[in-house]
Amino acid sequence: MTGPFVLIEPYASRLGGHHQRTLVALAQARPGSLVIAPHGIAVDAVSPLREAGARLVTGRTGWVADVLLAAAGLAAGGSSAGQRLFRSRRWPRRLRRLPHQITLIARCLTEASALRAARLLESNADAVVILTASEALHGTAGLLGGQPHLRFVHETVTSEDAPIRLVGRLARRGEGRVIAVCPTQFVADQLAASFRDLPAVVGSFAVDDGHRLSDAERGGGRAAFGIPAGERAVGLVGGWWPGKDIEVIDDALTRLGEPLHLVVTGSPLDEGVVQRWRALPGLRVHSVPGPVSEPVLRLVYAAADAALVSRRPGTGKESGLVMDAARLGVPLIVSDHDSVLTARLQGRPWALTFSAGDPVALAEALRSVIRRPPPRPGSDAPTLLGMRPAAGQVDFLTRTFSALRTKES
Repeated sequence: MTGPFVLIEPYASRLGGHHQRTLVALAQARPGSLVIAPHGIAVDAVSPLREAGARLVTGRTGWVADVLLAAAGLAAGGSSAGQRLFRSRRWPRRLRRLPHQITLIARCLTEASALRAARLLESNADAVVILTASEALHGTAGLLGGQPHLRFVHETVTSEDAPIRLVGRLARRGEGRVIAVCPTQFVADQLAASFRDLPAVVGSFAVDDGHRLSDAERGGGRAAFGIPAGERAVGLVGGWWPGKDIEVIDDALTRLGEPLHLVVTGSPLDEGVVQRWRALPGLRVHSVPGPVSEPVLRLVYAAADAALVSRRPGTGKESGLVMDAARLGVPLIVSDHDSVLTARLQGRPWALTFSAGDPVALAEALRSVIRRPPPRPGSDAPTLLGMRPAAGQVDFLTRTFSALRTKES
């Protein structure tokens, strides 16, 4: 099949993150695809999408889609107001959860609006895919959108309370119009526990675009941050979200006692912690507040002798940072928070693992990099971690969507 794709990315307006990179890679692999971004597209992504011949939709697309998107905006506004109002723990838990339940409704309405636009503008697509979908109201989005589709569910953060579950039950027949694509088996198991009748498959979200870092980029990265030859650098990339164990990194750095450059970027960051690191003897911190563009991100990875990934035990969603390191050819220092990932990395000389939550083990891994930097991952590293090239991902999504249409008919 060589027909167009419909690629829906509600977060295309946000700079940074591997959702934007995957969007561009899929559009390049399937020229002429329809890209629907309800909230706009970040400037850095517009040019490569247009060069790929993608049709970009960010404006009005019919009255039904427009009404749904307007309703989504109202719900999102209500959620933001509710989060400000109920932020204090003095409120009952059910009230503190209410804004997040409204967020689920807003995301569902946004998806439904984009699906209505897809149905109107491209009736013969090889696949219709929501690249960053909500973890709830799957059938409701399918019914309101009136369009069979695949939906990447990256993690399950917010569970449904009773009113949302009721809406989901009323729209359960809509679950037959969708297939959830889960980046890891861990996420698939979580989803299955809440949505037993929802069809789902497991497949990596990140794709290998084949653009490994060159020697020239590595030299340029070190020069950009003023890292002399022979001195070691570690990259700490990405926002400091709850699943990431910044505390163990903080503790390990105070124990290190050896010279090291630490290149930090992402959003949000805790500037107080960064300033404390700057005061540690022997540690030189280079901070690039995020979110950052893809060229800047490549510069950070290019400067690093290894990328550091520290997560709390039991975190089982796909790590975009691990995937980045593998596709770019950067060695890893990674916690053993995910048993499946740890098994895949076992025995790989370019991946140093340490016990999640153990600052002593992390400090020792950092010393290993300082004394003897690990080799770079080979070109087979993306495949080892389950990544497909963009063309392979297109084939996977096409086959999955074809199975959905056959089932529906």
